[in-house]
Amino acid sequence: MTDKSDAVIVGWAHSPFGKLEAADIEALIAEVGSSALDHAGVSPVDVDFVTVGVLNNGFSKQGFEAGLVSVAVPGLEHAPAMRTENACATGSAALYAALDFIEAGRGKIALVIGAEKMTATPSAEVGDILLSAAYQKEEGDADPGFAGIFGQIAASYFQQNGDRSAELAMIAAKNHENGVHNPYAHMRKDFGFEFCNTVSEKNPVVAGPLRRTDCSLVSDGAAALVVTDRATAEGLQRAIAFRARSHRNDVFPLSRRDPTAFAGARAAWDASKEAASVSLGDLDFVETHDCFTVAEMIEYEAMGLTPPGEGWRAVREGWTRKDGKLPVNPSGGLKSKGHPIGATGVSMHVLASMQLMGEAGGMQIPEASTGAVFNMGGAAVANYCSILERVK
Repeated sequence: MTDKSDAVIVGWAHSPFGKLEAADIEALIAEVGSSALDHAGVSPVDVDFVTVGVLNNGFSKQGFEAGLVSVAVPGLEHAPAMRTENACATGSAALYAALDFIEAGRGKIALVIGAEKMTATPSAEVGDILLSAAYQKEEGDADPGFAGIFGQIAASYFQQNGDRSAELAMIAAKNHENGVHNPYAHMRKDFGFEFCNTVSEKNPVVAGPLRRTDCSLVSDGAAALVVTDRATAEGLQRAIAFRARSHRNDVFPLSRRDPTAFAGARAAWDASKEAASVSLGDLDFVETHDCFTVAEMIEYEAMGLTPPGEGWRAVREGWTRKDGKLPVNPSGGLKSKGHPIGATGVSMHVLASMQLMGEAGGMQIPEASTGAVFNMGGAAVANYCSILERVK
């Protein structure tokens, strides 16, 4: 679907990402739920709907995560709540479900929470759990886990377009440099290009041509958004509007499509740009889904920044740096920030909203007025693209 949305973001909250002391999903929900409502200036008793984005699938024995809202957030004991899951786009799926609820006229205020507790699970099990987002009949034995899937994608891309390991290292270095200024980031360290581009004991090859610095982090974390209709937002302090939002899928098995084309991502971007009547030149920044550096590079092509096969040019020529013509991942992206699966899509929209309010601190892009978020599930299977602007 593609909308010119009448629902707006009016508040948010964000936990640190990393290996957190929070015991479980319930504690993470508690950390951000009430804080987001306070930030929006909304009372829990006025919340008409709650969506909770959690992948889980083995990270915890506790299912039915929507039920946790009733104990984690005081005042929401009787608010209708449901859980969404759409692989690594789980957070955006939760947000879009809440926006649909508001725009259908079923209520005026919705709370969106995305969360994941990953670090309490042994590493080998994490890999198996994440492979649930791959087509198991053909891709279920990828080693090691989802990095193996993207290692294959990177190898295919290199076969078609030459070895682009250096450009992947440039993406990693860019995002780690940006992440130093993100107070929520799991890894706030500027590693530099040489470290990211050199295979070493501290930066070994993980899968195919991908090194450790090409892979996002296993993290705990949570983020939350409050969305309302525009009439309700008139009485509140801020409003971030969706000029457009789109969700497009692609064929699940990689064997049945060009794995380097990200055709579903391109379709989502094209739909949102058309609905919003914008070009990339109208955007001040993009937060995109860099689960692996090769994903960010191919996403440059999907968004139309370069022709197919030339995404490497965008980072090599500095276009996507904070001072470039289209800053990409000024937050540090998943690469620096971390990737607690259910929280990621919500987090990306929170950080974009902070940019548009001029409240992003050291991450701030000067005078940012229009930005985009691209969040994907699986290997570019579920693709969500939001184009955002401040209206209050």
